[in-house]
Amino acid sequence: MESKDQYLNKFNSFSDLYLKKDSHALLRKESIQRFAELGFPTTKNEEWKYTNVLPITKVDFRSSTPADKFKLTREDIKDFLICGSSATILVFENGHYNESLSVLNNLPKNVVVASLASSLNDAAVKEHFGKYASIKTESFIALNTAFSHDGAFIHVPGNAVVEQPIHLLYVSDARNAASVAYPRNLVVAEKSSQVKIVESFHCMQADNHNFTDSVTEIVVKENALIEFNKIQNETAEAFHINHTEAYLSKNSTFNINTITLGGEIVRNNLHIVLNDENGTAHLYGLYLLNGSQLVDNHTLVDHAKPNCYSNELYKGIIDDKAHGVFNGKIFVRQDAQKTNAYQSNKNILLSNDASMNAKPQLEIFADDVKCSHGATTGQIDEEALFYLRSRGIGEETARALLNTAFASDVINHITIDELKNNLITFLSTKLKTVEV
Repeated sequence: MESKDQYLNKFNSFSDLYLKKDSHALLRKESIQRFAELGFPTTKNEEWKYTNVLPITKVDFRSSTPADKFKLTREDIKDFLICGSSATILVFENGHYNESLSVLNNLPKNVVVASLASSLNDAAVKEHFGKYASIKTESFIALNTAFSHDGAFIHVPGNAVVEQPIHLLYVSDARNAASVAYPRNLVVAEKSSQVKIVESFHCMQADNHNFTDSVTEIVVKENALIEFNKIQNETAEAFHINHTEAYLSKNSTFNINTITLGGEIVRNNLHIVLNDENGTAHLYGLYLLNGSQLVDNHTLVDHAKPNCYSNELYKGIIDDKAHGVFNGKIFVRQDAQKTNAYQSNKNILLSNDASMNAKPQLEIFADDVKCSHGATTGQIDEEALFYLRSRGIGEETARALLNTAFASDVINHITIDELKNNLITFLSTKLKTVEV
């Protein structure tokens, strides 16, 4: 049986559980029909040229239901609480909201931080759900839209400032069987509001594979500011495909930091639309790879209106037989005059077997713009290494220091101190143990 057919058959069972009382039943049916037409992408597709998802299609994953009992304990997740004690925390176990492990600290008045499954009748959900993540061309978005049951809904009203970080903690538990989760998040920041969000993905150690197919839609209204941190630190048995779709209004700012530290196959898709004047987007990415990992970062910044600014910096440290991919496009539409857009991808290869494919792209239809892009891939700077060693620093420590400094250019853009410090500690520890 083809893997596509397995998912189509599973949708029939899924629909018996959800569609009778689901306000998105029609959209789900449209999505599974679109997935049936698209199938899983292959390497013949230019956008998936270096990412072979065949290993994902060969596993028979079990999808949990709300009737399943939660198994995680506070002890299980303690190492995943990376944002400090003041954070608001929503915990999701195999894609389902675990209220008993979640912590809703004192939030400003009228700020909504809740399970999406319990918020389907909210006016903002009805207005924005499914409006930005398109099922037309992306089969994994179609699959998520068909099967997603839960996720996070964050609605920040006008002029509200949320001081503490909001941590969306996703934990996959495949200790009993190969598991799949379809998290779906919606974030809406109204006019002149501010919020900091962390979306992190982790796994319980297990021999079985787990698969996460995640979609996050983000709406940044006029003069609003969102800092969004996506942290992926799963096990070597993890498959992870995610789509983040951000839609920016006039004078709004969206800063996103994408940190990838684990997983067998990881694909990060980021699509940002600057849809009104004076929008600003900063995109920072870091991937630290070893073993036989594959991490593919695909970004698209769509400058649809004039006088907008975007800046993109992605960095990778790749060891062993790991494979990194960066495909970044800046798209400037004809009306988007006075655009300023910059893109850079830099990589360090720590072994002769490590590989990197970089494809920075500019597609410009306006004439009054300032745009640049570039990519570099190489090894550690031998002069800098010699300098440190001449100061009495051992080679292993010197290499670790240089790699940590290289990665810190991205980490330092995170403004949540606890998260930033935890990541720096993790990176320093891991880089010192890398065999070079």
